Amino acid sequence: MDKKTTSRDGTFLAYHVTGHGPTVILVSGAMSTGGTVLPLAERLARRCTAVVYDRRGRGESGDTAPYAVDREVEDLAALVDAVGGDAALFGVSSGGALVLRAAADGVPATRAAVYEVPYADHLADGAAREAAYKERLAEALAEGRRGDAVELFLRQTGLGEEMIQRARQSPMWAGMETLAPSLAHDDAVMADGLLPGGLLARISVPVLALAGGAGPEWMHRAGQAIAEAVPRGTYRVLPGQTHMVEPDVLGPVLAEFFAG
Repeated sequence: MDKKTTSRDGTFLAYHVTGHGPTVILVSGAMSTGGTVLPLAERLARRCTAVVYDRRGRGESGDTAPYAVDREVEDLAALVDAVGGDAALFGVSSGGALVLRAAADGVPATRAAVYEVPYADHLADGAAREAAYKERLAEALAEGRRGDAVELFLRQTGLGEEMIQRARQSPMWAGMETLAPSLAHDDAVMADGLLPGGLLARISVPVLALAGGAGPEWMHRAGQAIAEAVPRGTYRVLPGQTHMVEPDVLGPVLAEFFAG
């Protein structure tokens, strides 16, 4: 991240710009930084001006307590202003939920696209599962058990116990624990984990909701529900893709949506 701007509450935000064309701000999901979506930005840069940033509380950006989702919405508004006042938004996973919230709350976005926002309406026991995760995550973070918080998140995503234990022994684990407090931010962005129909109905810009063809059925239905809930929504499936979508597959689809 080679640039900085300041949000409404004084929190500094680190960001990076690449490419030429219509401007698109990329919003990462849980346990990630702007660097996580940089490969996608580089793919988009062939047709768009792609902006990646570290969300507050991660990477090179600052953080100001107490956290509120409204502050992250203000962060996006500050970034749009910093890059010229005219930008589209793209968010992956819980970052997509933040994009939808920002678009509904009036952040001046020209268009919005999201990939696999994990609204759990169509997942068996989805509401109860989300509530249990929220409670256990809050306890782990309050007690300073960052490793346990990361484990909770990985388990929530469906990662098996053997893979979780391998992750604990890997060199990347320390970095994951550093990001653990930001899990509470994504949890707040996702609210109760269910599709916010009233909020989505307020979005006036075109919205593209994407899902991976190799992903679970409940995720497909979440994407369809987003497209149906917004006034100008489109739903599309990317064949063979999972939640870890390949930039070379996603990039051209987004470029076509944002740049035409």
